[in-house]
Amino acid sequence: MTKKPLIVAGPCSAESREQILETAQALKDTACDIFRAGVWKARTRPGTFEGAGEEALCWLQEAQAVTSLPAAVEVALPKHVELALKYDIKTFWIGARTTSNPFAMQQLADCLRNTDYHIFVKNPCSPDLDLWLGAIERLQLAGVGNISAVHRGFHCYGHNVCRNTPLWQIALDFHHEFPDIPLICDPSHIAGKAKLVPLISLIALQQRYDGLMIEVHPNPEKAKSDAQQQITPEQLKQLLANLQHFESESTATSTADFSEARSKIDEIDQQLLTLIDQRMQVSRQIALQKKETKESLFQPDRYLRHLESLLNYAEQMQLSSHFIAQLFAQIHDESLLCQIDELLA
Repeated sequence: MTKKPLIVAGPCSAESREQILETAQALKDTACDIFRAGVWKARTRPGTFEGAGEEALCWLQEAQAVTSLPAAVEVALPKHVELALKYDIKTFWIGARTTSNPFAMQQLADCLRNTDYHIFVKNPCSPDLDLWLGAIERLQLAGVGNISAVHRGFHCYGHNVCRNTPLWQIALDFHHEFPDIPLICDPSHIAGKAKLVPLISLIALQQRYDGLMIEVHPNPEKAKSDAQQQITPEQLKQLLANLQHFESESTATSTADFSEARSKIDEIDQQLLTLIDQRMQVSRQIALQKKETKESLFQPDRYLRHLESLLNYAEQMQLSSHFIAQLFAQIHDESLLCQIDELLA
């Protein structure tokens, strides 16, 4: 880190006046720069806590006055922005679901036109870089000048160690497209588990992210939303101290020589590419045979049996079943494309 990372912290949801004031006061004594709390919660399924609404804006206004920390809320509709401004809240974040919707993004861009409020834009739910870029561009075209991007991970099918798969490369690609826009990591939503938040935070800052957006609750186990991924103010204080310590340690001159190990990795990667090429060549041969016998290109039963066998073998080698399932799903899809290409040649 060449400069202090921006720290945005606070509970997933504003649940009560007492909770908001307690958390804000505790965060005032940390390196927190912006106090965040959800007021309107877009829940995946109905029947769960969907936020306290306008009443919570009063609590945030009070917390902002008491601590001098600017308060931030999630907005998904122009009326959310209008209500927040009524309570002197001028920092907003746009959630993943809203970023995924160009119509909603255009409405927000029009509402925020030619303002200098700090707007944080989370990546869309799906691993679609263009949606993220497009959301930012809509705000820029509307004259919104103070924008930060938030990497909160992506929804990917299947079980994963994290709640949302990081897919770090997409965030790096975003930063390549918009190098001047600060890139913030949301380790809480990537991790989904409080114990993983420090590790995700460390990885992000090692990659020179400009800040962190972390969910903090005074009593996480009683939180009305996202209880598993929230940490306490004291845990945040310790996390930030550990990150600062790591940074000071990492600036020392390293004498480690990884050249031999990296050379070995390069060699193995080339071997993998050779094997993948051989597999695709066999797939093309199978396509010609299937053309002769008029068999279906995709045979689900065969695929599932083969995948189960691979997963059993991976388990013996203590490899991640999620990783292996995703890897071979990609290989299988590419094999089908090769067969189609062969038949159309």
